[in-house]
Amino acid sequence: MVPPTINHFTDDPEIDPRFNLTFHKAQQRTVRVALSNTFGFGGHNASVIFKKFEE
Repeated sequence: MVPPTINHFTDDPEIDPRFNLTFHKAQQRTVRVALSNTFGFGGHNASVIFKKFEE
């Protein structure tokens, strides 16, 4: 389950409409790649990318 994008109020015309940003309602779909960002006090940040392993 992919949760909806929050606080979306205005569409950007530069974004390709085929790109699914999951607005307003959660969707059931296959996830192969995910990104997790963490931002801390004092400018500390970290990002981790997870990808499904396929043989």
